[in-house]
Amino acid sequence: MPGSPARGAAMGGGPRGLRKSWTELLAGRVKKQKYDPEREQKLKDSALKLLRYHQNMHDLLLEVEEPRCKMVRLGELIGCDGAETSSDRSAPFIRSAFRDQALRLGVPVGVLSASVFAHSVQQVCLEPSHPVLLSPEQSKKLSCLLVIARHLLAHNMFSRLTFCQELWKAQNSLLLEAVWCLHTHGVVSLQELLQSHPDTEAMTMWLFKSLRFLCEQIGASCPSSGAVGAASCPSSGAVGAASCPSSGAVGAASCPSSGAVGAVLSGIVQMLISRGFQESSDPRRLVEPEKMSQVATDVLQRMLAFSLDTLDAAPQTTLGHQAVSGWITVYSGHTCCGMVSEDSLKSFFSHTLTQILTHKPVLKVSDAIQMQKEWSFAKTHPLLTDLYCRVLVTLGPEESVGRLQEVLEMQEVNWQHVLSCVSTLVVCFPEAQQLVKDWVASLMARAFESYHLDSMVTVFLIVRQATLEGPYVFPSYADWFKESFGSSHGYHSCSKKTLVFLFKFLSDLVPWEAPRYMQVHIFHPPLVPSKYHSLLTDYISLAKTRLADLKVSLENVGLYEDLSSPGDIAERESQAVQDVKKAIMVFEQTGKIPMPVLEASIFRRPYYVSHFLPALLAPRVLPKVPDSRAAFIETLKRADKIPSSSYDAYRKACATAKEKQPENATSGQRTEPDCAEQPLGLLTAALEELRALMTDPTHYSVISAQVSVVSERLSAALGHSSDDGSLRRSKIQLSVLPPTLQTQEQEACFLPLSDVRPWPQCCVSSQVVDLLLTAFCQNLMAASSFVSPERQSPWAVLFVRTLCGHMLLPAILTRLCQLLCHQGPSLSAPHILGLAALAVHLGECRSMLPEVDPGVLAPASSLCVPDFLNILLTCRTRDSLLFCMKFCTAAISYCICKFSAQPPASLHNCLSPGLIKKFQFVVLRLFPEARAPCGPEHTACVPWRPLYLPSADWQSAALSLWRWDSFQELLKEKEFYTTTPHSPVGSQAAGAGSRVAQHWHCAPLRETTSGCYGPLVIKCGSALTSAFHYRRHDFHQWAIYERYFPAPAALGGCGGDLEAACTVLVSELMDFYQSSRSYKHSEDSDLVLGGRTGNEDILSRLQEMAVDLELDQGSAVPHGCSTPQSHFLFRVFRSRLQALARADSMATSLRRQQEVLIYKRILLRLPPSVLVGSPQAGQPMSPNCEEFFNLVNSELRNFCCHGSVLTYDITTHFFRGLLSMCLRSQDPALVANRTLTECQTKCPVILTSALLWWSRLEPVLCSRWKTCYQSTLPRELQRLQEAREFASNFASDSASPAPSPAWISAAALHFATRDLRKENVSAHLKRLDCEREELLTALLFFSLMDLLSSYLNQRDTAEYLTAMDICAEVLMCLERRKVSWLMLFQLAETDAKLGHLLHLAPDQHSRLLPLAFYSLLSYFGEGAAVREEAFLRVAVDMYLKLVQLFVDGETSIVLPQASRSLKLQGHSELQGSPIQLMTKARVFLLQLIPQCPTECFANMTELLAGRGDCDPEVSNALRQRQQADPHFDLYQEPQLF
Repeated sequence: MPGSPARGAAMGGGPRGLRKSWTELLAGRVKKQKYDPEREQKLKDSALKLLRYHQNMHDLLLEVEEPRCKMVRLGELIGCDGAETSSDRSAPFIRSAFRDQALRLGVPVGVLSASVFAHSVQQVCLEPSHPVLLSPEQSKKLSCLLVIARHLLAHNMFSRLTFCQELWKAQNSLLLEAVWCLHTHGVVSLQELLQSHPDTEAMTMWLFKSLRFLCEQIGASCPSSGAVGAASCPSSGAVGAASCPSSGAVGAASCPSSGAVGAVLSGIVQMLISRGFQESSDPRRLVEPEKMSQVATDVLQRMLAFSLDTLDAAPQTTLGHQAVSGWITVYSGHTCCGMVSEDSLKSFFSHTLTQILTHKPVLKVSDAIQMQKEWSFAKTHPLLTDLYCRVLVTLGPEESVGRLQEVLEMQEVNWQHVLSCVSTLVVCFPEAQQLVKDWVASLMARAFESYHLDSMVTVFLIVRQATLEGPYVFPSYADWFKESFGSSHGYHSCSKKTLVFLFKFLSDLVPWEAPRYMQVHIFHPPLVPSKYHSLLTDYISLAKTRLADLKVSLENVGLYEDLSSPGDIAERESQAVQDVKKAIMVFEQTGKIPMPVLEASIFRRPYYVSHFLPALLAPRVLPKVPDSRAAFIETLKRADKIPSSSYDAYRKACATAKEKQPENATSGQRTEPDCAEQPLGLLTAALEELRALMTDPTHYSVISAQVSVVSERLSAALGHSSDDGSLRRSKIQLSVLPPTLQTQEQEACFLPLSDVRPWPQCCVSSQVVDLLLTAFCQNLMAASSFVSPERQSPWAVLFVRTLCGHMLLPAILTRLCQLLCHQGPSLSAPHILGLAALAVHLGECRSMLPEVDPGVLAPASSLCVPDFLNILLTCRTRDSLLFCMKFCTAAISYCICKFSAQPPASLHNCLSPGLIKKFQFVVLRLFPEARAPCGPEHTACVPWRPLYLPSADWQSAALSLWRWDSFQELLKEKEFYTTTPHSPVGSQAAGAGSRVAQHWHCAPLRETTSGCYGPLVIKCGSALTSAFHYRRHDFHQWAIYERYFPAPAALGGCGGDLEAACTVLVSELMDFYQSSRSYKHSEDSDLVLGGRTGNEDILSRLQEMAVDLELDQGSAVPHGCSTPQSHFLFRVFRSRLQALARADSMATSLRRQQEVLIYKRILLRLPPSVLVGSPQAGQPMSPNCEEFFNLVNSELRNFCCHGSVLTYDITTHFFRGLLSMCLRSQDPALVANRTLTECQTKCPVILTSALLWWSRLEPVLCSRWKTCYQSTLPRELQRLQEAREFASNFASDSASPAPSPAWISAAALHFATRDLRKENVSAHLKRLDCEREELLTALLFFSLMDLLSSYLNQRDTAEYLTAMDICAEVLMCLERRKVSWLMLFQLAETDAKLGHLLHLAPDQHSRLLPLAFYSLLSYFGEGAAVREEAFLRVAVDMYLKLVQLFVDGETSIVLPQASRSLKLQGHSELQGSPIQLMTKARVFLLQLIPQCPTECFANMTELLAGRGDCDPEVSNALRQRQQADPHFDLYQEPQLF
């Protein structure tokens, strides 16, 4: 008003009439006047009057509150309510002004305030700096307005509906962040604001554009690296918890976007999901109007469609990709943060998955068949795979598979999205792999039940897509096709209709599918009954025609080409190069020509000659030391698999290449280009990216995606043909070089992680193996430095499955064998930890791994991978013992920590029980403090985390693991007993019968003093050796007497039974020496039990225990007991021999002979009283030698004797035992006589052995007997002494008569004659004509045995000639005296006179008697055949047995070498070969048969029964002569009538 004094004061505040603000006027008055309550009320009234006349309410609001905006904003930021407090002073003015103005205008005050406030918000949003976000200045202004609006709302002076309507009038200038601020400050809800818009379509488009701009801001603030599987970028505090990795950085860094931006997106999405997907059945919520639900779903669908279109079309650098990157962050369960019900969330994600699968279904099935190889996980856009992962994580694998199935059945789909989603599902969710297999099986069943073509299409597309991800995810296509259709149990085998349906479908695929799949169908065709075979031939013809059109030849399939590989068909030359590389790799591992190469050289000759050999024989400069390629070529040449012309041309070309080599080049340098350099570089880069992701090893989707990339790069580095799923079912054969050759030719060190050297071979697989092992160790160390193994995602098992999926497992196991066996002590702590963890995960994947042939490393023919890795850990030296301790500690600690939340069975699956037993042995062997019982206070945690630190204390870690309560509980399980129950071999007191575990007693057997300390023994002298010996002795004493001996039988001990302990110890010793000799663990060429210090210690303990046992049993012999108990040693040996097969072949015979030899060696180290057994009851006591006699007659005489004698050591051991028993008897002479008399009938070979070794045995016997008893030798010993004297004086005139029995004198005479020279034999035997017939017959027997022994020796020709002369002299003497000797070739145990001689002949000598018989053919008397009726029968029997020996191959053992030596000296009794000897015998028989009288042919039919086919001519001659009538006349006319 112009007349108002107040207005005039306001206008004329200065000399120039400048207008002053109200604040300035008030500021001046405050300084001049004091506070007066009465004046305050008057001032308020004056102010209200002034406001009533102020027309511009908007300017007044801004002028009044603007100076306080700074203070209000600051109060909000620091969390105080200062803004509310400061606005209280101006609130009454504002409320009064709005009331007065509304009264003047005649409108409701709420409508007026809403209109004014909407206009103010529009003014704030003018000239924005961002399409959807407020600038800082705008935010301050809006904050002040929001405080006033909330105050008006609190006093019911604000109309929300009017405000919304007024606000939408300026929609184009409205900012999304301003709308969100209205929602968050409670002015008007977002739902209410959106619902009030008059134009639904316009409002939807505005919200869609605003959200897109908002997502662009989020995407720009957190750029995606483009790496596969990169997680989305979360906004601070609101949206998700996923990470946003940048290139080269670890994918766990948080996104730098502001919290406000993320909150806006998160809140809007929450509202849209809750309103668009609210369940109408929920009684707690009101059903939203149809408009709001439609708007919410429409906006969400538009954003998803925009994202999918952008990923399909635009380059990755556009703003659209930034918007997509930001929008994908909303697909997370964390986004809703409990604000959205679980049902709504599931419905939203299910709807999202459906929209993805059905978005723009423009691709046909034929397009999908042709293009699906480009839709694998690694080739799919990373943002799309991230979207899949987020959706699938929320839904879960089972619901996701069900949704996929439902969508495919009900709607048209986008095949690219469906198949790429399947790839993501099987790669990132291991549990989904089986779900997909079950889904495929159900589709197959449905397809063949109802002949549903769509189901068949779905099956083949899904299976082929899953196989693209590698065999660690899904079996190869070839394996799946063979399994599904290659047997009579396939779906197609129901009827002819199903067969027609299958082949019709396969035929329809032919024009579209890749050649690889047609090759699979041809090489692995469905099994078809013969009557429907035309269906198969028609399809094969069609497929071959299509392949011909594509210029793909079936003959061009490589030797190692994987028909399931999705790649294109390789050119012949490149495929041949891949085949050569693979063949060389297999040759490196096995040392043999690969079977595919051998088969190709025969059955695929054109490819082999035209392509494989040229690729193999490519000219190059040959290295000085032949490498694997050169060795492979030479092996093929020796096997006649390379034509001479090609080989000569190759050598000339290599020589030419060497001449053209530059001067500065080394002779061993490769000249061919390394074609794998680029794939190796890509693989290295992929592994480095994987290691970068290890800083957040819990993020499964990101890591699994990167592992998929590694798998693809690995396939490229090895060549696509390297991935052959069929190899997984075969047995792996390894060829590991011994340590000496290893150091010379393959001196490769697995150096620290920063400096790893590959193998020196040029093979790409060798470099790849070292690269992968190094990467695994690095990844483990990186991951463990952030989180413990149990919190890590299963990246390690994915990595191991990738290795197993490719044909690298043999190379990896070979490398592990080299590292663990030969380089273990030199490995660093990170390598030990990494390799130990790798061993654990190989055990976890044991079900998909083939077994391993350990070769010389173990006696087993095949082992599972955990058991194979266990045998690589040896404990022979101090260094290897320490390395074994470290490796076992790391493996067990990692396994327990990794699978802490799983049942103990997981430990059984991942680790070999032998490794845990070995850990027990090593800890107790190295650390005496571990032998003390663990008290209840020892509850240390698993020592995994300290192990990866640089200063890892392995001893503390091992002891901590040992004392861990849970580990001690684990050791109580049967599988991990340090003493293992086996089949009963001991006394009943031993319970089930136990045997000491190899780790307790066999591992110390391998220890050597020099091996444990090496050169230190030489420098430090005997002090260090003695110290180590004492420590080992203490351990043995503790292990046997304190741990094993008192342990109950239920826990694998012997329960205090000394005999059971000795039984087990002997059995384990034999097991160890058997393996030592067979598998090159022995240091000496011969079996020496004391070859190692550890051997002597164990044998010493056994001797101590045996002596204690003998003393115990001696004192416990019950009086009157007539049944003596057999010695435990014989029971052990008897049970072991029963377990062995009979000697039906050379291998089993040698094994049995080795067992006997080991047993004899152990027997010799025990007290000699063991041989004579426990004394029998009665007076006087007599030895019980039955067990030893049985051993000699059944085993020792076959393997340990020369002719008819035992070795000196066992002979003298028996007599020492006999003397010791005599010392314990009241009548020693009677005991000795009884025992030796019993030997004559039960075990005569002991007496013949005593005669042979009498010159060495007599002084000992005589001296000990005279010393103990002061008397002459017992009568039976004197008898042996007399027999030797008779033989020594036989040729002299003063010779005494032969003592009885005659066979003992004959044996003594034979041994004396055998020592003579050949020319003196005849003179020495002149007096034979005067001897008894019994002596002559026995002498011929011993001579025959000696002759056969000279055959078997094949070394000394003079020995054979001497034996032949002795036999001849004795035989001629018998002929002169007309004494029958044929009974020697027909001996039987029932023969009272000579039956005991059978116990003197080894089994092999008895079988070879036909050789001796016909070797003496020239010495037979002329009338002997006619004179003796039995001669023909014996001759025929010997001939038939000789033929049988030839058929069985036993003559080849004896005759060839002996005949060659004899020919050189002009001796012709053996005509050079078994055939010549048989020919000579045959001619002799055919000439003899007509000369023999009729009586000689009696019972000839029985003799020929079953053996007549050996020689039909001889048999026919015998039968004709037997049936001939003596009065038969050839010239007599027949009587016809």
